[in-house]
Amino acid sequence: MTDDRPVVRRRAARVVALSPQGRVLLFEGGDPDRPHVRIWHTPGGGVDVGESDRDAAVREYREETGVDVEIGPHVWDRELRFGFNGAVYDQVEVFFLARVDDEHDADTSGHDELERLYLGEHRWFSVEELRALPAADGSVLVAPPDIADRVEEILRDGPPASPVTVAGVVLP
Repeated sequence: MTDDRPVVRRRAARVVALSPQGRVLLFEGGDPDRPHVRIWHTPGGGVDVGESDRDAAVREYREETGVDVEIGPHVWDRELRFGFNGAVYDQVEVFFLARVDDEHDADTSGHDELERLYLGEHRWFSVEELRALPAADGSVLVAPPDIADRVEEILRDGPPASPVTVAGVVLP
């Protein structure tokens, strides 16, 4: 079987926003072509040409939440392949830690048309709640899949001395 969808190679920057309560902010999203599968993920998105990963993380967080955030260390890396909106993405992601002052709400009024179609609710999750998210039938996923373990490590040990490779995922 061949896949005739175009392949998009891109770099993305994401923010692991941790509250003083030890909770992380995630957005619920999904592929418009597969509305039956929902994925909870950290805020972030594509790095623009000429933009640094760090600048992209700050910009994406502001665009997705309406909040300016001070980005901390680069904590995780991952590579993944996934289908989205009629294309296949080969994506390299870098994750930055941000310690926020409070569990702010997200102002989603700045979302573009695709984000309005793709992104649903947003919520702050504890490690225990992260572990309970994935559905056995595959209808609810969390990205990266090992985020509960990685957040727990940061809460216990602080950020890693150098970025850790986290679990990627291959979605059709």
